[in-house]
Amino acid sequence: MDCLSMQISPSPLSSSIPNLQGSASHFGRKFSNRSLNRQLLSSPFPKPFLQLDDRPQSFVYRQSLASLSSRTKRGPISAEAGKQSWDFGRFFRTIYFFNGPPSPAKFFESLIEKLSSPSPSKPVNNMDTFGIVLVAGATGGVGRRVVDILRKKGLPVRVLVRNEEKARKMLGPDIDLIVGDITKESTLVPEYFKGVRKVINAVSVIVGPKEGDTPDRAKYSQGIKFFEPEIKGDSPEKVEYIGMKNLINAVKGSVGLRNGELLFGFEDNNSRELAWGALDDVVMGGVSESTFQIDRRGSEIGGPTGVFKGVVSTANNGGFTSIRTKNFSVPEDLSAYDGLELRLKGDGRKYKFIIRTSSDWDTVGYTASFDTVAGQWQSIRLPFSSLRPIFRARTASDAPPFNPTNVLSLQLMFSKFECDGKLNPTFVEGAFELPLSSIRTYIKDPICPRFVHVSSAGVTRPDRPGLDLSKQPPAVRLNKELGFILTFKLKGEDLLRESGIPYAIVRPCALTEEPAGADLIFEQGDNITGKISREEIARICVAALESTYACDKTFEVKSVIPFSEPFTVDPENPPPEKDYDIYFKTLKDGITGKEILEQSPVPV
Repeated sequence: MDCLSMQISPSPLSSSIPNLQGSASHFGRKFSNRSLNRQLLSSPFPKPFLQLDDRPQSFVYRQSLASLSSRTKRGPISAEAGKQSWDFGRFFRTIYFFNGPPSPAKFFESLIEKLSSPSPSKPVNNMDTFGIVLVAGATGGVGRRVVDILRKKGLPVRVLVRNEEKARKMLGPDIDLIVGDITKESTLVPEYFKGVRKVINAVSVIVGPKEGDTPDRAKYSQGIKFFEPEIKGDSPEKVEYIGMKNLINAVKGSVGLRNGELLFGFEDNNSRELAWGALDDVVMGGVSESTFQIDRRGSEIGGPTGVFKGVVSTANNGGFTSIRTKNFSVPEDLSAYDGLELRLKGDGRKYKFIIRTSSDWDTVGYTASFDTVAGQWQSIRLPFSSLRPIFRARTASDAPPFNPTNVLSLQLMFSKFECDGKLNPTFVEGAFELPLSSIRTYIKDPICPRFVHVSSAGVTRPDRPGLDLSKQPPAVRLNKELGFILTFKLKGEDLLRESGIPYAIVRPCALTEEPAGADLIFEQGDNITGKISREEIARICVAALESTYACDKTFEVKSVIPFSEPFTVDPENPPPEKDYDIYFKTLKDGITGKEILEQSPVPV
């Protein structure tokens, strides 16, 4: 419970209490301090049951608005500390709400486990598994070169391939490898993509010569310009469109979305609700009460919003109210993001937000305080890097770093207390109300691409009105004969652009086996023809992962060397490494070459 986290007295029995399943009985009457002491003496709980330093401490339940209203109608809370009765029933309803029906068996199992087990070890920090780059199509001409470049840069790489034996022979026995087929959704198991933060997709439909190739693939090396082509294996629709759809769905939870993930709230046609419960100072003996409700017309645009409201009092050693979610049935992995953003209407007070990565009650809460502006809707960003580990009202200096892969509950608090003995300078007793319309993750600016896709120049040309096909590359002229290869490549591009994932789409002209190093031409609008080496495209893909200028851009690229001239490199005097940002900086948003098609669309 953050700075008012539950503190158990150090008896052996008390160490098991956080896992106690709450009583299902509803104790309707209130107990005076004297009768309460008699209850505790006759109960199995140690005394004192809950503490904050030397003071009793608190749990809570979801208080109904009717109850809250009836309380406020009786007038402001101004009881003298120690003189007001404690709602013992509300305490137990709190435990029941968050922990479920009582289970004596679980209580004694927990007791035995805690008495017999050694001290808990420090939780494992999973942060070092982040940053994996997934390469799809890693055994292809571009993909294997991408893998080599990433490894030379010391970046963690995982490859997605269909043939494990082929991949290990080509890429080495120690390669981090997933066996799957993007055309078969069932093979893309979610666990395979844990830790993946960026993707380079070099998967492409296979085009080969109709009459076959030589053993050393001499025709493949020359390119489609020099042989009569046909599709080998799966169709362009399965690979370029259905495959892209399956791959995007498999990785987007891991690589993240540009606008973040909605954890709670109401936005346009999207909504997500959570099981919130009140968690107030009742167990401290306090009398503060809060609730969380949905106001169907309370948002800034007249739509639904959540409202955290209540009455807070320092009577009976109290002084805080909060709402907390039940533990999520499946932990949230938020590691693709940089923090949480709260959209709320402020009241000029300081609040706290707490994230927990453990299902236990008496555990570290990763906490951030934030100020609000009275009467204004505002977006509050809470970077994960700003979260402080708080345990029993104090900073837990030995706690592990916040682990966003295992988020189990959220909590919003208004309290008299800050942390480590400090007080909230904005705290005022009485009624408060904080509308909260959404909680979502965010990626901080500037954003780099999370998904780099290798497509093809010419994807918008087969249906372009007025185009002289005789002057176009073979793939454009033979689009229909090749299963509408470019049409489905374009449809796959559109899926990525619409996915919400930060992306870069690279459209190479005809690919060659020549070395990298020639001067380049970057264009947009899908008009250029020419050639480009596979090695150069691999370098461009890796560079795009780290460039903010490449984010959400679609572009074509070719070498300045014409087809009629081979390009070679002197090993003794290789060309200098390129700064690809020089090219990326020239790119503009929203230019794909589809603009002409949209003026005169042709049905597929």
